[in-house]
Amino acid sequence: MDIYIYYLTGFIMIPVVIFAFVCQIKVNSNYKKYGRIRNSRNMTGAEAAYQLLQMNGVTDVRIKRIPGKLTDHYDPRTKEICLSEGVFASNSIAAVGIACHEAGHACQHAQGYVPLKIRNFVIPVTRFGSSLGIPLAVIGIIFSWQPLIYIGIILYSAVALFQLITLPVEFNASKRALATIRQNNFLVGEEYKGAKKVLTSAALTYVAALASALATLLRLIFMAGRRN
Repeated sequence: MDIYIYYLTGFIMIPVVIFAFVCQIKVNSNYKKYGRIRNSRNMTGAEAAYQLLQMNGVTDVRIKRIPGKLTDHYDPRTKEICLSEGVFASNSIAAVGIACHEAGHACQHAQGYVPLKIRNFVIPVTRFGSSLGIPLAVIGIIFSWQPLIYIGIILYSAVALFQLITLPVEFNASKRALATIRQNNFLVGEEYKGAKKVLTSAALTYVAALASALATLLRLIFMAGRRN
């Protein structure tokens, strides 16, 4: 019976899923809109990232092109800013904003930004928890084995923790990017506002990810409580 209650509690996921869906639409919409508008300085994403790094004294980070759309990220293991095809050589408003955001992560790494250190530390546990947390908890529910439910909850808690730590990391990277863009006139006027919209909508997807993780964790905790 408890397994049915577990699925019935899925109603708490409905607003979370809707919010995540809206956020993703917003990201794609802003990226599409501002990815078509050339910035007045004709600056490419790669150039913007390079200049931001230089301004912060970061000289040991490589900027490279990678395939895909919105696959941009910073890899702290190799010290590489990986920019997608639509960002690396593009001179659009969106490209400058996204590239500077990833360069912001590189600056965090170089300057020992504590939330980034914590996030990188919990990544291995998060991967383990995301793959085994829910299955173990559900198996425990099915067979009425309380210890297994708790193990699943503990493992999945690492996922929620990761998403929580991710928020300040992502918001800070965007803050660094936008400050550099504005102070050094990478983008001006409506261009700056456009880049801010792109980064803000992207940041909301991380809020949605946290909400999803917390809602899932709440369902597991609810089931564990019913077994007591």
